[in-house]
Amino acid sequence: MPKFTYSARPATGGEIRSGEVDLKTKEEVMDHLRRQKLIPVSVREKPKEFSLTFGSGVKTREIVIFTRQFATMINAGLPLVQSLDILAEQTENAQLQKVIRDVLYDVESGNTLADAMGKHPKVFSKLFVSMVSAGEAGGILDTILLRLATFLEKADALSRKVKGAMVYPGVVFTVAAGAVAILLIFVIPTFQDMFAAAGVALPLPTQVVIAMSAFLQAYWWAIIAVAVGAFFAFRAYYATDNGELVVDRILLNIPVLGDLQRKAAVARFTRTLGTLVSSGVAILEGLEITAKTAGNRVIQDAVMNSRSSIAGGDTISGPLKESKAFPPMVVQMINVGEQTGGLDEMLEKIADFYDDEVDNAVTALLSVMEPIMIVVLGVVVGGMIVAMYLPIFDMVGAV
Repeated sequence: MPKFTYSARPATGGEIRSGEVDLKTKEEVMDHLRRQKLIPVSVREKPKEFSLTFGSGVKTREIVIFTRQFATMINAGLPLVQSLDILAEQTENAQLQKVIRDVLYDVESGNTLADAMGKHPKVFSKLFVSMVSAGEAGGILDTILLRLATFLEKADALSRKVKGAMVYPGVVFTVAAGAVAILLIFVIPTFQDMFAAAGVALPLPTQVVIAMSAFLQAYWWAIIAVAVGAFFAFRAYYATDNGELVVDRILLNIPVLGDLQRKAAVARFTRTLGTLVSSGVAILEGLEITAKTAGNRVIQDAVMNSRSSIAGGDTISGPLKESKAFPPMVVQMINVGEQTGGLDEMLEKIADFYDDEVDNAVTALLSVMEPIMIVVLGVVVGGMIVAMYLPIFDMVGAV
């Protein structure tokens, strides 16, 4: 949405005021100013600014702090506008401060807090906006904000656990690949020259390693090109509906890693839906929001099927069971929650349980990966070293 700068004079007289506003057209800006009893003097579209900031530039932790402080102020009886003004003043992140200022301006202009936040989807997710809207409608905004802060903290902790499990093996294998490349490019050629000068017959393992070194030196550019091409080809395939579904299904079926993915998705789904339902968000809207935050296409499709099911008068648990993406225990507990009318409480219990399960799955994954990485690195690096020393042993034996 374009941003306009304006200057306007109050209808009752006084100094000219200047400011910025996010609206679609210049005419809408003029109408907006007139509703504020301001006489437009000039309205111009603001040029787009070049920025090197990727994403929102606002960390989850900063949103959590903002939300908790906001809830405390509202609970203490401070007016909404004053609370936002204080938060904007004390926020250190320039990006977040600007967003809060924009929200403050929109609220002063007559918009609801949810609508004002909805204009900044990179900072305030649809889940965040929906819960704020429910809190405004029910007059329990402070309670909803505290619940949101707790939810964001647990969701961020879950995300960190899963990412941590993925980063460690990735770093180790990257370092190992770099070490092997250095051996092949710089170390092996030295041995090759020495063997050529000595005129000794080379064993097969040594010939294989030398051939690998020669190939890497001659065609390193082709290897990089193939790797980059494969990466972009995979991204293009994953961007398709069928590709996303196939890849996510494969991820769920990988031993150990698939178990971690499934448990993390279940924890995320139950935590999100439970928070939304307990906050007064309609179940159909809650399922739609939850599906988009599932993090896995198989889980997302199962949730959307549940949404269609409940819209037709059936239960949520039926389609979840048919998808076979959710553990039987989860399906049974959701079914009990539906029958007893305590779905939100049951979902929270499932989420707490699976948070612990994710911890155990991360520990299990790392315990399996560590010996595998040690064996693989030992075989690759150790095998190369032994292969290069075999001719030396033959030369010593001949002497």
